[in-house]
Amino acid sequence: MLGTFFGAIADDFTGASDLAAMLARAGVPVTLRVGLPEANAPGTPFEVIALKIRTVPPEDAVAEARAALRWLRAKGAQRVFWKYCSTFDSTPRGNIGTVADALMSDLQVDATIHCPAFPENGRRVFMGKLFVGEEPLDESPMKHHPLTPMRDADLRRLLSPQVGRPTGLVPFPVVRAGPKAVRDALAKLSGHVVVDAVEDGDLRVIAEACRDMRLICGGSAIAAPLPALWRAAGVMDAASAEPLPVPRPGRLVLSGSCSAMTRAQVGAYLDAGASGYRLEPEELARGGLAEARAWLAQQDPDADKILFATAPPNAVAAAQEALGPARAGALVEDALAKLAADAVRAGIGRIVVAGGETSGAVIRALGTDRLRIGPEIAPGVPWCFTGDGVAVALKSGNFGGPDFFTHAFEMLDAGGSVAAQ
Repeated sequence: MLGTFFGAIADDFTGASDLAAMLARAGVPVTLRVGLPEANAPGTPFEVIALKIRTVPPEDAVAEARAALRWLRAKGAQRVFWKYCSTFDSTPRGNIGTVADALMSDLQVDATIHCPAFPENGRRVFMGKLFVGEEPLDESPMKHHPLTPMRDADLRRLLSPQVGRPTGLVPFPVVRAGPKAVRDALAKLSGHVVVDAVEDGDLRVIAEACRDMRLICGGSAIAAPLPALWRAAGVMDAASAEPLPVPRPGRLVLSGSCSAMTRAQVGAYLDAGASGYRLEPEELARGGLAEARAWLAQQDPDADKILFATAPPNAVAAAQEALGPARAGALVEDALAKLAADAVRAGIGRIVVAGGETSGAVIRALGTDRLRIGPEIAPGVPWCFTGDGVAVALKSGNFGGPDFFTHAFEMLDAGGSVAAQ
């Protein structure tokens, strides 16, 4: 296969690695780009472009997404995927709907689907409403998200203020009737169509019904069945994977996420004996990074350790009130990014990062523009490798179990040289 067949645009770095992991499961080699690639970079069959546009002004998000789409189309992409979080992280102004609307215009398509469902991680869409575990989105911990607090579970209501096209729904009974029923329903709809999915089997039905759509929008799980469907239809060839490097030694966790799951993971890691240093936004505002850098420099590179700004909602609210939400977040991201660069210079070659915004800052600080995808630690969270062999895991705040950090390092310790998916 020459050039690019599939191209994805992700609104943050953890989301990009999540999608890349889903595609890698299907046995296709995936190139994960960090930011917009250079114009002359050669396209590979499956491209995922990681942008950092989830919470930027909508007009900036649209401009970056359109630039990414132009690059993908120049490389020959026949299918395009707009990847956003399975908890539909978005402000009332955007950026999920605003970017989707712009991509539809540029691709000249009249309809696209939205399916953030990820049943394996407890995200389900039923009658157009998104559930996190057993709770509607607006009753889940996502209602306390510091940047994108989710106060409604109805995806059509969330999309409507952001788009210039109608919104619709393919409900659960239609999905359960099979691919033809879904195709028939979509043929009667236009604009942005939410599609219900509560089990992995529903995603396979939807993927089969939508495999020929030029644009699909949603979480990563809906993409997983697509490569096999495209192979079966004869529209794409098999492609071979390359071996991955032997992981370098040294370990560090960097956590900027304040999600309920990440708080549990940080607590479990500290309880298991990891050394920890808490970053406080107000101390960082007073020039407090020197102490954290000194602490990191004193640590054994191979020991379990964590630098974290993870905190409960009341502490996050207090920091935001004192500094403003944007500045509080930026201080943490900048600090963790600088500490990541310090760690790599000190010989630490395995880094787990928790939080989408934090992951974007860290990857940019490491100066890499391309990541290779390794094995999954948990659903949607793979180990990735930079060009110089640093292993990085980019974890969305809500993903993984309580022992995620310990398990991530144990996987590399047990596997040594890991094979590409």
